[in-house]
Amino acid sequence: MDKVEAGIWQDVKILKKGLSGLPEPVAKPFLILVSGLPGTGKSYFSRRLSEKVPIAVVETDTLRKSLFPTPLYSADESSRLFQACHLLIEDLLTSGIPVLVDATNLVERHREHIYGIADRCNAKLLIVRVKAPQEEVRERLRSRSRGLGKDGHSDADWEVYERMRSSVQAIRRNHLVVDTSESVTPVIEKIAREVDRWLKV
Repeated sequence: MDKVEAGIWQDVKILKKGLSGLPEPVAKPFLILVSGLPGTGKSYFSRRLSEKVPIAVVETDTLRKSLFPTPLYSADESSRLFQACHLLIEDLLTSGIPVLVDATNLVERHREHIYGIADRCNAKLLIVRVKAPQEEVRERLRSRSRGLGKDGHSDADWEVYERMRSSVQAIRRNHLVVDTSESVTPVIEKIAREVDRWLKV
């Protein structure tokens, strides 16, 4: 193993330590990919889902700060973070641990890395696009910037939301859509049923 590879695996080790209690391994792991703009409620939805379905939540906003305590959000920093996250996801799935990826995941070629990991690990892949009305997102991001928001991990504000909006690409695979201004329970129940069926096959 060369120095670069050793450095990446050191990052993976740091990220793994940053995960809260891992669920028990299963015979047939699954991977849930959550996609959505800042402020749409991805982390809220992911937390609610993890209360119903035992799963390791790989939340990039939180894990970024494990590697970079004062993040700059530069391209190099993001590249290092996502390289380590992809290895972490594959490592967990290979060990039989189900994974939920909570990140913006707005660009299809970036999502394809995750699709590839699911394929290599023979893991069931479920994709969820999270959305919310623009005015509600604006209010959530305002609250967050005043330190009043429930999600304390993301630093994204309205300006970041507006900038990222132009980079949203359609998800080309079958996926679920959840609007977090309404009840998320029906989508969570649907995912729980699909996971249950997958584990019993």
